[in-house]
Amino acid sequence: MTHGSARRRTVDVEGIARVEGEGSLHIDVHDGVVADVSLSIFEPPRFFEALLVGRRAAETPDITARICGICPVAYQMSACAAIEDACGTTVSEGIWDLRRLLYCGEWIESHALHIYLLHAPDFLGCADAVELAEHDRAVVERGLALKRTGNLVMETVGGRAIHPVNVRVGGFYSAPDPAAVAALAEPLRRALDAALATVEWVSGFDFPDFQADHRFVALHHPDRYPIESGRVGSSDGLDVSASGFADLVVEEHVARSTALHARLEGGLDYLTGPMARYALNAGRLPGVARQAAAAAGLGPVCTNPFKSIVVRAVELVFACHEALRLVEAYEPPDPPAAAVLPRAGEGTGATEAPRGLLFHRYRIDADGVIETARIVPPTSQNQRAIEADLRRVAQGSLDLPDDALAWRCEQAVRNHDPCISCAAHFLDVTVDR
Repeated sequence: MTHGSARRRTVDVEGIARVEGEGSLHIDVHDGVVADVSLSIFEPPRFFEALLVGRRAAETPDITARICGICPVAYQMSACAAIEDACGTTVSEGIWDLRRLLYCGEWIESHALHIYLLHAPDFLGCADAVELAEHDRAVVERGLALKRTGNLVMETVGGRAIHPVNVRVGGFYSAPDPAAVAALAEPLRRALDAALATVEWVSGFDFPDFQADHRFVALHHPDRYPIESGRVGSSDGLDVSASGFADLVVEEHVARSTALHARLEGGLDYLTGPMARYALNAGRLPGVARQAAAAAGLGPVCTNPFKSIVVRAVELVFACHEALRLVEAYEPPDPPAAAVLPRAGEGTGATEAPRGLLFHRYRIDADGVIETARIVPPTSQNQRAIEADLRRVAQGSLDLPDDALAWRCEQAVRNHDPCISCAAHFLDVTVDR
């Protein structure tokens, strides 16, 4: 750590954990004003869109699942939806329900991972979950048990928890055995109790007094809290199909980042993720989740990103409750997959990954071979909003010592659980004053 004059100081922090992937954070402060903020992503690009060109459309779920080991279902479901859209395929309600159950498993394991292992240590003064476990082993074990339950759902429906092998365009290779699905009920009941305890736990954290004015964008559905389907809406009145939304999203390359930055047409920044989903769909949560949110002090909209951990915990309650509902109503779809006949065309699919809206767009030829591919993950869409938060947080925290300021800014990034890549490595932080 080095200090310059009172007009400008430099703070360098390396090896910061609890984000997924490799990036760096730079804040430049001059004369008490934040002059520059950048969240740089320097992890080498992996060119999945280029890899898909020339491959058969049926291969997309297996290929795109490899983008992320934590959220493979999100990529599989968006890919399937896009190819089915291109081919004019309609799947049965039973297949949609099974997809929703699989997706609930991913929400459970991913939300539990972020809440307990990545985010909660920030509020409790712990460097990581290992240190947290030294202080409160039982609470970490509760988080790990929740994650195991999510993994169990994914294994039962998808064949395995990481990169499920039972997903195909049109549905599934086979419908899970009813007895195996029924066996999920008791673990999910325990998980629901643990999720409710999670909301109560995180709502007691000490949150910085900070409000952000973001344009929220998420799927919305007239009948249910959206996960695997719906139209795209926003807090300022947008209501379009997945295809219409893809038409509005403009991506641009920024020199400091190997991830493209996304904006809406007209240069509008926006935020996806739990806070956006909650703001647009809180009324469609089941009663148990609405009651948990109210008890935690959440109103119909949450605008403090530091409280996103509470919103994520409420979604954890929802995912456990919804998975249990689907398990208790399960009837194997017959057939387990709809026929998908290739035709020339373009299709778009959007679903809600745990971290936010994810959409795929493919153009295929008459033989079902991919001609173009476009995949826009939540982090690309959220990066500008994260930088806006960082600017506001840093400006409002300049009275803190350098170490505390760096911690606060790192926490501001982790509020959004950015999935920089499929692996959790480190984030570098540099603050220049």
